[in-house]
Amino acid sequence: MTEGLRYAYAVVRDTAAPEAALDALTALEDVPGVAGEPVVAVRHQGLAVLAGAVPAEDFDEGPLRERLEDMAWLEKVARTHQRVVDTVGAESCVIPVRLATVCQGEEGLRRMLATGRERFASALDRLEGRVEWGVKAYAATPAPPEPPALQEPPAPDGPPTGIPNTPGGMSGRDYLRRRKAQRQAAEQRWGDTEEGARLVHDTLSGLAERARLHPPQDPRLSGVSDRNVLNAAYLVRREDSAAFAERVGELAGRTAALRVELTGPWAPYSFTAPDENAAAAAPDRAESAGAEG
Repeated sequence: MTEGLRYAYAVVRDTAAPEAALDALTALEDVPGVAGEPVVAVRHQGLAVLAGAVPAEDFDEGPLRERLEDMAWLEKVARTHQRVVDTVGAESCVIPVRLATVCQGEEGLRRMLATGRERFASALDRLEGRVEWGVKAYAATPAPPEPPALQEPPAPDGPPTGIPNTPGGMSGRDYLRRRKAQRQAAEQRWGDTEEGARLVHDTLSGLAERARLHPPQDPRLSGVSDRNVLNAAYLVRREDSAAFAERVGELAGRTAALRVELTGPWAPYSFTAPDENAAAAAPDRAESAGAEG
């Protein structure tokens, strides 16, 4: 593999072992790339980029820009990209490359390594032996309120006790009082979930080396209708992962108003940049570098 377009997945250390003996490549023996291609390592200056040959009709700069507007195609590429990165990350420290980074041949890949060598090496030093855990918390949908009890009908000669169009024929004053109580309960419920989310984040941040808050998920994209009140990533040492996951489980059972989900462990997508406020290279974001090199 020398000429043509190369799709880059991740950067690892070059252990100077024969290519067939690299842990990253061993893990990827049965994991194809975004075009069904085998993933190989291109080495340069103590680093290795994991990459595969991809067709120009899909991944050259012009076609790629058009393809990135196709959400079904983009989702498939993003999932494959993530599968490659996470498979490698289960065995060794890995720096994910931004989704849809394409270079011109092996020389383009080597230029990418040379240009980013200091950044890649620094990130590998910081993230060695660490993984990313994702935690999302949702305000659980409350059970529907019980219907109001029906009032006894008035005596034939008595005055009406209810007003038209109110549940169960209750009085207007009782109806307004019930509506006010329901609004107050809803406000209290939202307050409880916000406070619960803060407690979860503060507790887990104390167990992690670093934490990062992501924007709440859009329900139109996630398919989850419950309100997302926490969307966070935590950088945890591999040996501390079991204790971290156990603590998440304990926090998840504290209140029925809050539904907590744990995902991972993943490669440290959210922590490759030294500045926590820098953009992460997470593959669920439709970022494109186009063709490079």
